[in-house]
Amino acid sequence: MSSRNTLIRSMHDLGAAAWLGGSLMGAVALNGAASDVENPDERVRIAADGWARWSPVSAAAIGAHLIGGAGLILANRDRVMNQSGVTSNTVIKSLVTVAAAATTAYSGFLGAKLAASGGTHAEGATEPAADTPDELASAQSRLRALQWAIPVLTAVIVVMGAQQGEQQRPGEILDGRRKKAEQRR
Repeated sequence: MSSRNTLIRSMHDLGAAAWLGGSLMGAVALNGAASDVENPDERVRIAADGWARWSPVSAAAIGAHLIGGAGLILANRDRVMNQSGVTSNTVIKSLVTVAAAATTAYSGFLGAKLAASGGTHAEGATEPAADTPDELASAQSRLRALQWAIPVLTAVIVVMGAQQGEQQRPGEILDGRRKKAEQRR
């Protein structure tokens, strides 16, 4: 049986990359460009339309990342249990992934709420105007924070994945297994 995990590793890494890249592009370019739309009543609608078009791709990326991550945990379960540092990295990365998924889902919920409002007068996708209804202005304010939280969380996922790759070096495996054995004594 092959010890390579190319498919699940690719799903994990490409999913995370698309999740990070899409959220960052949306925050910088899509939401930013919405502020340049001449008609302030169209700004939210145009940004919401762009996010709605990206949503299926984002969902597929998140799904691929989750499936790939579960597959990697399963394939590396011996290292996760017996190599010092791998267990904590896996647990923390899993918690960050749950936080990123929850943040993404909540962001989508708020975006759908704004999209359903019709022509909301606004300065931009996440910037209310003085006459934006309070409920919608509140949703925009939360989205303004979330649009940056998602790329930060997904960047942490990518960095922790890189750390996991480093933990697979032969010297790291031997040292980590020795440390874990010492901890169990």
